[in-house]
Amino acid sequence: METGNLTRESEFLLLGLSEEPELQPLILGGFLSMYLITVLGNLLIILAVSSDSHLHTPMYFFLSNLSLVDIGFISTTIPKMLLNIQTQSKAITYAGCITQMYFFILFMGLDDFLLTVMAYDRFVAICHPLQYMVIMNPRLCGLLVLVSWIISVLNSLLQCLMVLSLSFCTALEIPHFFCELNQVVQLACFDTFLNNMVMYFVTVLLAGGPLAGILYSYSKIVSSIRAIPSAQGKYKAFSTCASHLLVVSLFYGTSLGVYLSSAGTHSSQSSAAASVMYTVVTPMLNPFIYSLRNKDIKGALKRFFGMVGKKWTIALGLMKSPLL
Repeated sequence: METGNLTRESEFLLLGLSEEPELQPLILGGFLSMYLITVLGNLLIILAVSSDSHLHTPMYFFLSNLSLVDIGFISTTIPKMLLNIQTQSKAITYAGCITQMYFFILFMGLDDFLLTVMAYDRFVAICHPLQYMVIMNPRLCGLLVLVSWIISVLNSLLQCLMVLSLSFCTALEIPHFFCELNQVVQLACFDTFLNNMVMYFVTVLLAGGPLAGILYSYSKIVSSIRAIPSAQGKYKAFSTCASHLLVVSLFYGTSLGVYLSSAGTHSSQSSAAASVMYTVVTPMLNPFIYSLRNKDIKGALKRFFGMVGKKWTIALGLMKSPLL
């Protein structure tokens, strides 16, 4: 294969989910709807938490951070995909591809770490309820989020620097709807053994470690819940972590499903379609999972919009009243 200085001057081609022309309007409409729902839903959670002092607790602090990360996560890939469909172009510049890859790895890592931190929060709340506010103090909460950001930034930077060292062949077609790390590495002309080793080692370390932490936290949570004598007490304790457990199952279940599907099939576009589950569907469902069964979130939103409605009513009344 012919090689050259393509890494700085050429464009990659994102083949997307399908090359069938008749499917493009459906894909555009569907993904635009999911994107808007995701952004709006997560913004409402951030708004509810920030506007209601009753929600200024560690659990909702981590939840608002997760919502912010989910907005960034889906905004890294979907707008470019929609733009390409609208303009009937598949091109993405080399710089654009590296940038997209950087932020995708960053936000995915943050998702992973924040879910782990939230599992620890639930572990402390259920297993050590009397010491909860002492252990989960504002300084520790801020530190946990800061460490999550630092590790994710360093990991993303490492992975992108490894890609920057590669030279690519003339075939620069990526069978995906975004610049996925593994797909980009496979386009390199030379040996990518070191890249693959670093990629898989970091994945095992930064995905396996948090997953182990989550499993440990929930094993302790289950033990504590089983020790509660009353059925009502057990239900109340479990309800405080049910939403988080569902989100964790959805995130890791879809990620593992994509990995197994990509390992078991030779179709890259089938893997791209499967990856929609954790890149788009999971961030979209998170606000519904956390808000539909959460009276605090729903109450905060009702109070906020009620207050906004009253202010608008007063403002309109003043505008209509005759000048004295």
